Amino acid sequence: MTNTLYYGDNLDVLTRHIKDETVDLIYLDPPFNSNATYNVLFKEETGVQAAAQILAFDDTWHWDQTAASAYKDVVEAGGQASRAMQAFHTLLGNNTMMAYLAMMAPRLIEMRRVLKPTGSIYLHCDPTASHYLKLLMDGIFGPEFYRNEILWKRTSSHNDSKKWASIHDTILYYSRNNNPTWNSVFTEHDPKYVADFYRYEDEQGVYRLDHIIRSSSMGPRPNLAYEYKGYTPQWGWRVNREKLEALDKDNRIQWSKTGRPYLKRYLEEQQGTPINSMITDIPPIGARAAERLGYPTQKPLALLERIIKASSNEGDVVLDPFCGCGTAVVAAQRLNRRWIGIDITHLAITLMKHRLWDTFGKELKFDIIGEPVSMEDAQRLAADDPYQFQWWALGLVGARPIETKKGADKGIDGRLCFHDNSFENTKNIVISVKAGHTGAAHVRDLRGVLEREKAEIAVLISMQQPTKPMRADAAEAGFYDSPWGTRHPRLQLLTIEELLSGKGIDYPYRQGNVTFKRATKDEKLKEDSGMLLDDDGE
Repeated sequence: MTNTLYYGDNLDVLTRHIKDETVDLIYLDPPFNSNATYNVLFKEETGVQAAAQILAFDDTWHWDQTAASAYKDVVEAGGQASRAMQAFHTLLGNNTMMAYLAMMAPRLIEMRRVLKPTGSIYLHCDPTASHYLKLLMDGIFGPEFYRNEILWKRTSSHNDSKKWASIHDTILYYSRNNNPTWNSVFTEHDPKYVADFYRYEDEQGVYRLDHIIRSSSMGPRPNLAYEYKGYTPQWGWRVNREKLEALDKDNRIQWSKTGRPYLKRYLEEQQGTPINSMITDIPPIGARAAERLGYPTQKPLALLERIIKASSNEGDVVLDPFCGCGTAVVAAQRLNRRWIGIDITHLAITLMKHRLWDTFGKELKFDIIGEPVSMEDAQRLAADDPYQFQWWALGLVGARPIETKKGADKGIDGRLCFHDNSFENTKNIVISVKAGHTGAAHVRDLRGVLEREKAEIAVLISMQQPTKPMRADAAEAGFYDSPWGTRHPRLQLLTIEELLSGKGIDYPYRQGNVTFKRATKDEKLKEDSGMLLDDDGE
């Protein structure tokens, strides 16, 4: 199994592409409208609405025909999940929360199917929905396979004037069976703990004193009851005589003024603090953090690395079915795991591609399934979902959409930013994408946008070949001259066919495309981290 990014609905991808019991660890952070008030989430919805894909950064769910159909499928399949969904519907009715649960249920059922018997799943969720999701996961995975509710402190303070401030997210941890993969993970010692207890120091380092004799609560052990250097503990020693003599010879026994012996425990020998269900030592990504890429739901890399270290081994397969900007995928790659990432937006797939290449280099090999690779594919995507077509086309030239929600675009679908002489002086390319008929009017409109926005270059991306009048109008816009003496047409016409063949925008590229914030290069990258293979080479 090679590392793979899938574009598409994760339910469809899971059903068609992921085999039974092939995944070791699943992490998911499904979109949810956590900014909505609690009452809005339970507002009744009436009428039939057209099913719409979840747009990037627009994580609102609605009760519509798609949600109703998903609910019906789960209920009719029977079992505990069916009973849970029927109970939810009796309690909630047809509202946003019910739609969310109806859409999550079949996906979680598929995730359980693809997990290995030793596999684990971590569901990252907002506390608004965590109690419903826990009951749903009880129904799908079984309450006996619930292992932890993990709280991640995502902020230090929050201004909630009429309630307790909400400062944490919830992560629900379940396993497929009784014996999931588990590796003990330790964090650094609390500085206050070190200061309070490691108060001694000798030539071997800083240490604390620990008990070497048994307490009354431990009870007597006849084989450990012996005299040593004139001292005989009432309840015996914690080690046998041979071990005690070795410790004493190594200067590991310290005698108090009262004649009581203690064991020296050196700080450098301690593994640290075992991870627990309250994560307070991993802060959210700061506004100026090098790790921050600008994706609203981006989680810290350290959080995902902790989960992956605890519940998988090198070479295992990690799946993120709502992978967004790909933090779980990057963490898996850094830790030498294989990975599968799925997202329903081409914008997310573009972000992930750039992030992986920026972090690990273009030598990193992975497959991308679901992206158009031919004109027929592009035409199909344009007919099925014009917005996804637009985002995909912009991704071909390394541009970012300017609209993440449907609305007026003022003649601009995307932007590409570059530097040509100074990192302080960002230059702009404005882009318009047309899937349907194009003509000279579109070129003239785009020239007006070019002047209005004071951009250096404008580009029209079209499905159709430009006509002679279109080319003539584009030529009248003249050229942009770079500081290095290179000339670039100010108004460029590109077709999808040309982009698929490798052609791109003609602009000064000496200092690179700075549209997307570049991910930090992974200096710890191993030479063989490009692609991990199964034993059989698949």
